[in-house]
Amino acid sequence: MEKRGGFLVKSFLIKPNLNEVYPIATHGKGIYLYDDTGKQYIDGSSGAVTACIGHAIPEIIEAMIDQAKNVSFVYRSQFTSDPAEKLALKLNQLVGANEDYWSFFVNSGSEATETALKVALQYWQEQGKNKKQKILSRWVSYHGITIGALSMSGHVSRRERFVALLEDYPTVPAPYCYQCSLNLTHPSCQLACAKELETAILREGAENIAAFIVEPIVGAAGGVIIPPKGYYQKIREICDNHQILFISDEVMTGIGRTGKMLGLDHWCVDADIIALGKGMSAGYAPIAATLVSDKVMDPIIKGSNSIMSGHTYSANPQSAAVALAVLEFIENHSLIDLVKTNGEYMLEKLKTASKVIEIIGEVRGIGLLIGVEFVSNKEKKQSFSKSISITNSVVKKAKEKGLLVYPSAAGKEGAYGDAVILAPPFIIKKHEIDQLIAIFIEAVLDVQNELDQLRREEK
Repeated sequence: MEKRGGFLVKSFLIKPNLNEVYPIATHGKGIYLYDDTGKQYIDGSSGAVTACIGHAIPEIIEAMIDQAKNVSFVYRSQFTSDPAEKLALKLNQLVGANEDYWSFFVNSGSEATETALKVALQYWQEQGKNKKQKILSRWVSYHGITIGALSMSGHVSRRERFVALLEDYPTVPAPYCYQCSLNLTHPSCQLACAKELETAILREGAENIAAFIVEPIVGAAGGVIIPPKGYYQKIREICDNHQILFISDEVMTGIGRTGKMLGLDHWCVDADIIALGKGMSAGYAPIAATLVSDKVMDPIIKGSNSIMSGHTYSANPQSAAVALAVLEFIENHSLIDLVKTNGEYMLEKLKTASKVIEIIGEVRGIGLLIGVEFVSNKEKKQSFSKSISITNSVVKKAKEKGLLVYPSAAGKEGAYGDAVILAPPFIIKKHEIDQLIAIFIEAVLDVQNELDQLRREEK
């Protein structure tokens, strides 16, 4: 039962937690959201790291209305449309520095990574290499919730209900220097985690492997894990040496979130296939994309001349027009440069604040994608027991105080730790960053004090 207009009514909407009562969002403006009681929330995570340019931006609303006046839907096997063609061209201009990329439009990040999987398999099939069917991926990773995307994900809690249905894809450790699964230290490790890819390839046989997929910076599965210098250059080299495609899952990191157009740009490495989503339309319409390089398209064009994938709403002109308007807004307002400077400011302020907070183990990030990992012992980097639910406590306490943050897994194998992600809209101002951090620190200290009280009572 939920309260609506002063009355208790039964809700038939399936929400993430069926026992929880959620506030009703009524409107948003800039970096803020408001509920039906008038309470204001700082959107400190851009929803699910999605609303990258903020809420109720006039230019985007205008683009939505203009397109709706013309045509909102055409089926991709019957028509193309001007917005979809322009969007594909724009994306190629933004990411195709060293080679051209073709766009396959879908509706979500999960669909984008699963389409990447299908394209990788078809690339080898078109060349008669039908044995290359396996996709390698990493533990402590998340590529989506559909069965194919989840098979590629090393996110323990999201896999566990469906293990019987999933392919056994995750095999390689993540470049997680703070909680190294190999118990090594960078740089003396000499990028052992990258070399583990070669070990996995030799074990499985390169003749059986179609592609290796990564998040350039691990998001929800690890609380913003940033690999050390040289890691992706080594990964690219290993993939090339063994004739394995390299897929970059930029659903969370793409479209400027890290202070560059793509997360992988920080390492000056190109992927064969790129998955985009989330910030591509900034949450104003459902759309995502699988970008396929000329190298991968070439045998398909010479062969079947068709990619076997598609969804009813793929490339619909309404969503395409919105995404195009979002990309133009980001360009016109130089928001990626702003992300870089704001991100550096926010990261430094958070790191300084965290030094005196016992339960914060590490603050890490690039641009406006920042992870905060919680530990019970800083020196040992020891995670809390799952039963304590530190992540949920911090998320809930922050929300009570008017700040939205994004929950994340963390710790050894991404199964035993706690973290949250801070990823506000690109348009956030410095004084708003200060306000966000002040609320966040207050929420974390409240959780820490409650833990201390519990410990005292147990004694």
